[in-house]
Amino acid sequence: MAIVLNPISPVAFSVFGLPIRWYALAYVTAFVVGYILLGYFLRKDKENGVSLNHKQMEDLFTYLILGVIIGGRLGYALFYNPIFFLENPWEIVMLWHGGMSFHGGLLGVIIATFLYTKSWTRGLKILDVLAVIAPIGLFFGRIANFINMEIMGRPTDSPLGVVFNGYNDVPRHASPLYEAVTEGILLFVIMLLLYKRTNLRRYPGALGGTMLMLYAIFRIFCEQFRAPDIQIGFLTSWGLTMGQLLSAIMFVVGGTVLFLSMRKK
Repeated sequence: MAIVLNPISPVAFSVFGLPIRWYALAYVTAFVVGYILLGYFLRKDKENGVSLNHKQMEDLFTYLILGVIIGGRLGYALFYNPIFFLENPWEIVMLWHGGMSFHGGLLGVIIATFLYTKSWTRGLKILDVLAVIAPIGLFFGRIANFINMEIMGRPTDSPLGVVFNGYNDVPRHASPLYEAVTEGILLFVIMLLLYKRTNLRRYPGALGGTMLMLYAIFRIFCEQFRAPDIQIGFLTSWGLTMGQLLSAIMFVVGGTVLFLSMRKK
């Protein structure tokens, strides 16, 4: 028997008539927590060779926020709905209409970090710390996806199937929650243990490469339950999705980064 839930309004509350959405709160919470943890890790680990004062932290986070938003939006437009955005380019700036790509946001963060540091090694060291923190943002984002009834899973007869009362009557996998657990909680725990219990952080890029590989594995797994985007569907007759394709590329890139970082003296 499926789990029946009443839909939650995408609007958390209003301030002077301005609706504040759960999705926006998820981003704000992720940025605030990420800012606090980034400062904590950079101050805690004196061996990483990266020392940022308060002003530099604020500047770096400005770059990162722009990287996430611009990269995520452009990534969604390019990877998931290029024809629509070519015909309606003004829609790119209408973030409240939904549509963000993690892979695009990740690429945006990487570019933003190197633009800020202007240093290959320094940039890699910061990205290694961000690799530990990033799953927290993924967790909040996927919870917001579930509240908004977005990127829901494929139909299922499993008792874990979810039906939103009055929205649909077909039980579906709660794929956003699957991703919140694997790409969010589990990935954060693994990355934190690798950061604290191993010497990977001594090799600039090693933690970042590891995170890319682990995320790719979890995402490819979760895509087995997630319904493909309507405008794309499956890329092959045997069920390959765009998320799996991008994650497979991410896995190869992550493995290459990890290999090269461990070879560097």
